[in-house]
Amino acid sequence: MIIDRLYESVQKKGHVCVGLDTDVSYIPKDFFNKYNYAEDAVFRFNQRIIDATLDNVSCYKVQIAYYEAMGIKGLMIYKKTLEYIREKGAIAIADIKRGDIAKTAEMYAKAHFEGDFESDFITVNPYMGMDSIKPYLSYVKNKEKGLFTLLRTSNEGAKDIQYIDSKANRKVYDIVGEKIQNVGEDYIGECGYSSIGAVVGCTHVDEGKKIRKSFDKTFFLIPGYGAQGGGAKDVAVYLKNGNGGVVNSSRGILLSYKKCENGEARFDECAREAVLNMKNDILKEIKL
Repeated sequence: MIIDRLYESVQKKGHVCVGLDTDVSYIPKDFFNKYNYAEDAVFRFNQRIIDATLDNVSCYKVQIAYYEAMGIKGLMIYKKTLEYIREKGAIAIADIKRGDIAKTAEMYAKAHFEGDFESDFITVNPYMGMDSIKPYLSYVKNKEKGLFTLLRTSNEGAKDIQYIDSKANRKVYDIVGEKIQNVGEDYIGECGYSSIGAVVGCTHVDEGKKIRKSFDKTFFLIPGYGAQGGGAKDVAVYLKNGNGGVVNSSRGILLSYKKCENGEARFDECAREAVLNMKNDILKEIKL
């Protein structure tokens, strides 16, 4: 199962997931000016980041919105970036957050698990109901694919819905998490985790401990590290026995060159240094 590949990648390379949420404005000026088209510069930038970090990251997450914003040419970069990640033998997470039902969800599954936009995992939104997850399950079962389902996010607006108390004195996200883990029971890998994972923002340590304990078979995609304010101590509570999750950082890695000496000329080296620092910070905190 794909979850076993991801688990093994974490064991070998660490917990870092590089978010290739690449905005044109992130490209160093001199590098950007080498290319006739902005789209070419973005793809070559992504390539350099991937090449520099490949041996120290568990996976890459590509947020589709940044590429949709560039139109048709941007979607070609999205396609090429996913292909490049997978050609390198790495695991690609397509951050698409789809959340529809019936035939529409079937088409989303086909679009992002087959053809031009094929990836290994995709993010989905279950808050329309668990029938919004069902159309993806045949790919999980038969095609070595996986899902990361939104569970408890770290944005301020999460309190509007996810934190509402039910009649049973449980938060909405607790109920959603239980449903995710129940669906995931049919897709448990040898590592003990399901190929149906969950997105859990790395905030609120006490909540994190409870979430990790409650959903012990659910592998986590953990955003919020770095530019969003999360640190290694925040992340560590969402892991179990040194594994069980990958930790995403996007701007903190892509823009790390701004804090490096002569950074624009060596942006890929700076990204590698940022990855190594993040990897080691998390490993140290786990050992503590």
